[in-house]
Amino acid sequence: MSGGLLVAGTTSDAGKSVITAGICRWLAREGVSVAPFKAQNMSLNSFVTREGAEIGRAQAMQAQAARVEPSALMNPVLLKPGSDRSSQVVLMGKPVGEMSARGFFGGSGGSSPGGGLHGGRQEQLLSTVVGCLEELRGSYDAVICEGAGSPAEINLRRTDIVNMGIARAARFPVVVVGDIDRGGVFASFFGTTALLSAEDQELVAGYLVNKFRGDVSLLEPGLDMLHGLTGRRTFGVLPFQHGLGIDEEDGLRVSLRGAVRESVVAPPVGEDVLRVAVCALPLMSNFTDVDALAAEPGVVVRFVDRADELVDADLVVVPGTRGTVRALQWLRERGLADAIARRAAEGRPVLGICGGFQVLGEHIEDDVESRAGAVDGLGLLPVRVRFAREKTLARPVGEALGEPVEGYEIHHGVAEVLGGEAFLDGCRVGEVWGTHWHGSLESDAFRRRFLAEVARAAGRRFVPAPDTSFAALREEQLDLLGDLIEQHADTDALLRLIETGAPSGLPFIAPGAPARPAEGDG
Repeated sequence: MSGGLLVAGTTSDAGKSVITAGICRWLAREGVSVAPFKAQNMSLNSFVTREGAEIGRAQAMQAQAARVEPSALMNPVLLKPGSDRSSQVVLMGKPVGEMSARGFFGGSGGSSPGGGLHGGRQEQLLSTVVGCLEELRGSYDAVICEGAGSPAEINLRRTDIVNMGIARAARFPVVVVGDIDRGGVFASFFGTTALLSAEDQELVAGYLVNKFRGDVSLLEPGLDMLHGLTGRRTFGVLPFQHGLGIDEEDGLRVSLRGAVRESVVAPPVGEDVLRVAVCALPLMSNFTDVDALAAEPGVVVRFVDRADELVDADLVVVPGTRGTVRALQWLRERGLADAIARRAAEGRPVLGICGGFQVLGEHIEDDVESRAGAVDGLGLLPVRVRFAREKTLARPVGEALGEPVEGYEIHHGVAEVLGGEAFLDGCRVGEVWGTHWHGSLESDAFRRRFLAEVARAAGRRFVPAPDTSFAALREEQLDLLGDLIEQHADTDALLRLIETGAPSGLPFIAPGAPARPAEGDG
């Protein structure tokens, strides 16, 4: 076998990432050598591979589902938003510059201080992503591709390299996922197909319904009518599943208030729970760092954006961000900066990670990210930060609180630590902790020691569970995704698609894609 499949979606957040992971885990359990692939990703949650390449964290999660080592080949283009109109472009795991959306999608704008990508000609990247896909196809039995947004974004089709563009280049069949929990799934399936060109429609093999609640028999008449209208079948109806703690795709779409991550099964081991408040910073990145805390029995994690929400918190986390100076201003405007400073003076725990660590320092010199120049930090840690044009991408290993720790680093800020107690290449002063290391809390023994320190300082009779394994919990989640595919999708039909491609003779659904304007037209 040397086949593949593209998992597209009717919308963003339709479930493409988790279904791709589920298909990868199902195939891996069947003994198929499989790899995930996403040609172009837009996300503030990223990961560092062992070779020092930055890729979307969702692709790292999918690689784990496939039981393979993540690689830059699996996500050759990563866009990291820095504002509503511009993003850092990461090509083959390395940043090559900032670019406007208009420049990237085919306009004339865009800068490239790293010297890697010029002119905003996204179509020039097609050969790169096709080359990566072909290399994966030469190494694995199957490649499961994830699309982005919707394939029916007709304004972007000319320069598309992640949806029908890559499907056409590889001749991969396409399964379109729709989130029925949002409503309108039949119209979304039909409309998505009908807005594609005849050549693109030839590859759309059918549909997957995601997040269905209730009796599937009630849905079947609609599925039959959809088949009659489109000539395409539905390959499965996946039920709504509570408690899927799989990595989020895009930090811009996370709810900044009321997003609660907590253990809903296991009660606390000690007499008290431990409350963690995570500051929902602008351009919040790698907020998956707190998932390991939320996995602990008795630890309640919530995202907050008001000073009064810190009052009852036992630990405040200032997470990573793609806009350190902007986050600092936001904390001050909302009164959160003063609330955090009061906590520090009272000896109440605060943890800063990456951009959050930089915020807690004394001084920031930024001529790269915000170009704001010299800015005063919160002054809670004896640290001075200077932003370098070259990004630090690393997988450090060390020790803290007497326990082994692993993590990963993704940052432009270079920290000069001028005092305090050493802590994961950062420092600690009293109950204020700061580090550039993402993922450190996934180290179980260290996390337990850290939470015990937090409980002591907070005066809580909280006891960390002695046997929580974050890695094992993640594996359980990935197996659950594999179960959803195996139990609720037509796996025989999916396997035929992967092996032989889209069936021939699929009907054209009018009106098809609108005619493209000539070059230079509006």
